Amino acid sequence: KLAVDYLHPEVGVTDTGGACFGRNYFSRASAPDMEDDEFADERAEVLAEAAALKQLAVDYMHPEIGVTNTDGAAFGRNYFTRASAPDVEDIELADERAEVLAEAAALKKLAVDYLHPEVGVTSV
Repeated sequence: KLAVDYLHPEVGVTDTGGACFGRNYFSRASAPDMEDDEFADERAEVLAEAAALKQLAVDYMHPEIGVTNTDGAAFGRNYFTRASAPDVEDIELADERAEVLAEAAALKKLAVDYLHPEVGVTSV
């Protein structure tokens, strides 16, 4: 239960035990009429910060949800299809990139072979 509560903060706390209910000190006859404006403003700021922290916790624990944003400032200019963009890369750079990617793939295969000796060796 504690692990589920820790990993899923968006679920919230639910409890209907008898010990959870108490006396209402705010609506009794001797309660103060209302709180000061500065305390109400501070309470609103604290609750807004708590809601933002809860949203950050949900975003951190659930990266599969992804990011949704429709702000106009989030969209930018496409620098690859503009008129002044370079046409294509040189053939030499493309060949060198292909060689580097092939070497990286070979190194990755060697690393996997080294880290997983249980797979065994297959002859080609």
